[in-house]
Amino acid sequence: MRAWPGRPRPLGDTWDGEGVNFALYSARASAVELNLFDRPGAAQPSHRFPMTQSPDGVWHAYLPDARPGCLYGYRVDGPYAPEEGHRFNRHKLLLDPYARAVAGKVRWRDEVFGYRVGDPAADLSFDGRDSAGFVPKGMVVDPAFTWGDDRPPGTPWDRTVIYECHVRGMTMRHPGVPERLRGTYLGLASEPVLDHLVDLGVTAVELLPVHQFIGDRRLSSLNLSNYWGYNPVAYFAPHAAYATAGEGQQVGEFKSMVRALHRAGLEVIVDVVYNHTGEGDRFGPTLSLRGIDNAAYYRLDPQDRRHLQDFTGTGNSLNVVHPRAMGLVMDSLRYWVTDMHVDGFRFDLAPVLARGVGGSSSAFLEIVRHDPVLATVKLIAEPWDAGPDGYRLGRFPEGWAEWNGAYRDCVRRFWRGDPGQVPELASRLTGSSDLFEHTGRGTYASVNFVTCHDGFTLTDLVSYERRHNEANGEGNADGTPDDLSRNWGAEGPSDAVRIERMRDRMRRNLLTTLMCSQGVRMLLGGDELGRTQLGNNNAYCQDNAVSWVDWELDEGAAELTAFVCQLAGIVAGNPILRRRRFFTGAVPPGSQRKDVTWVRADGEEMGEDDWADPDNRTLGMLLNGRSVDEVDDRGRRERGAMLVLYLHAGTRSRSCTLPRVGGGGRWQELVNTARPSRFPRDVRTPAVHLAAQSCLLLRRAE
Repeated sequence: MRAWPGRPRPLGDTWDGEGVNFALYSARASAVELNLFDRPGAAQPSHRFPMTQSPDGVWHAYLPDARPGCLYGYRVDGPYAPEEGHRFNRHKLLLDPYARAVAGKVRWRDEVFGYRVGDPAADLSFDGRDSAGFVPKGMVVDPAFTWGDDRPPGTPWDRTVIYECHVRGMTMRHPGVPERLRGTYLGLASEPVLDHLVDLGVTAVELLPVHQFIGDRRLSSLNLSNYWGYNPVAYFAPHAAYATAGEGQQVGEFKSMVRALHRAGLEVIVDVVYNHTGEGDRFGPTLSLRGIDNAAYYRLDPQDRRHLQDFTGTGNSLNVVHPRAMGLVMDSLRYWVTDMHVDGFRFDLAPVLARGVGGSSSAFLEIVRHDPVLATVKLIAEPWDAGPDGYRLGRFPEGWAEWNGAYRDCVRRFWRGDPGQVPELASRLTGSSDLFEHTGRGTYASVNFVTCHDGFTLTDLVSYERRHNEANGEGNADGTPDDLSRNWGAEGPSDAVRIERMRDRMRRNLLTTLMCSQGVRMLLGGDELGRTQLGNNNAYCQDNAVSWVDWELDEGAAELTAFVCQLAGIVAGNPILRRRRFFTGAVPPGSQRKDVTWVRADGEEMGEDDWADPDNRTLGMLLNGRSVDEVDDRGRRERGAMLVLYLHAGTRSRSCTLPRVGGGGRWQELVNTARPSRFPRDVRTPAVHLAAQSCLLLRRAE
């Protein structure tokens, strides 16, 4: 085998049917060597090839005899000058940041040489020992795949219901999934799981990180793992552990999963972590970008370039203001859309990507939304990070949706009984225009959620008032200290019927509020089954039954699942619950333009005194569907009905006079969280009974 001159484009490994081209960017390197290996854990290469540098800093080589399955890594030589931000070391084998597949795993030197965590000697960039036997290798893959007639579902924002889940945790305990497929991409695409998701009424799955990621030394020493996956090392490679085998199958199996989800009408949204990598701070391992071109790919402290700027709490931040780092992210995003067919992205700690130099804003957000490939997919930001001015909810541009943490907190406070929540709750129910309208965005900008992977599950939210994270090995000091939760009488599981009934009602209250709020709805996977993490609100390292979804459906789980299905059906069948924009301002008397009227228990419109009363724990929302026309799936134009939603967090029941709306028709009770029923009930009286701490949704069809 001999090296040809090669091509500087595209970056990464490219199989052209005859050989493989390798290309790597490193402007400050003095030499780059391509190493080939016989197996993932090999400590010595089978072949070495010097690479040629092009004028723009790209090193390249072409191997005419190389084939898919070839294992490789790079050695990059150059100045080791930490004070200048350079950490080149020819002893370190480096993973290609553009590798489409990764084989093998990191073996921590602590385990081999007895280094202590945090000891500078444990930093792989400081010692002269060869690292090839301790790091994973890139693997060349054949990109060919039979997609057939696959096409994106293209679900509009106003019809989107997101289901956030973990590839592994979703199926590890599913009795209907073949054992060899549990915890894999193919397991998630299996018929029992697809049937459940479709029946549930969700339209998209949002997967926790699937880019190749690593654990860390501390967790390894505690026999724990980085379960969530927020520790990436390869932005093009699907995580190998989620495949039935890690020998390149991960690429084809991920594509098979996407194809199956699309056939079921479900979009695939990927949680992406472009804000940092798994290399950690300056004492972390040198695995890839640090040894390739540290100063280009990471944000360095301008006062001391030995240190990294850290806006993530993980030790480093990716330097997206540098053209090459920006190019890496953009190339990765386009690859996952064009080659892997994903439908959208949720950007972890997105403000990191929006940070420019010296407090300015970077162009990243605008570049992404105007990119011709990315302009057609869903873009969702987690609008906070660990840096200064890091809470940026409502400050992303048009075209971006955001996780609405203000929605989560307000709804939790209201239902646990906090005073003075009604005014803010009204805004959260109608799309949070106070947060998003100034940027020209409608209700789609608000991704509403009550629970997500980060925090309590829905069941734990109504069962625990304190975190119980002892199993994480951090002295119960990790995770948020206040989840705005309430245990309703006992901490954790209870045999008291009264307590369990109240918890069941509260779960229904929270779900009803979420599904009847304007905006994009997001459910946490397993909440519909009553999943518990036993009070752990930061289960990032629990790759076990604590985090895995329990599919053993007892009567309570089956009833809760049916209730979520019922709510999803109501949302799908009532256009007024899916408005792209919501008008709540003053209108002339008799006008049909106003979308919502806030009503009291006596049926009259709320006044200033009602809004100002901190002890008011009841809110009635009358939705005017008469002005809403929508074309249904058969092309028929349907008229929207009127809905009234009562949210009552008070501890005493009360009678509510139904609002006088005129016209024909009569009211039907669709949802009553105090007495759930799968079938509507006709209301034949002008007033209804509103039980303590309950929701009531009624529909008036003409």
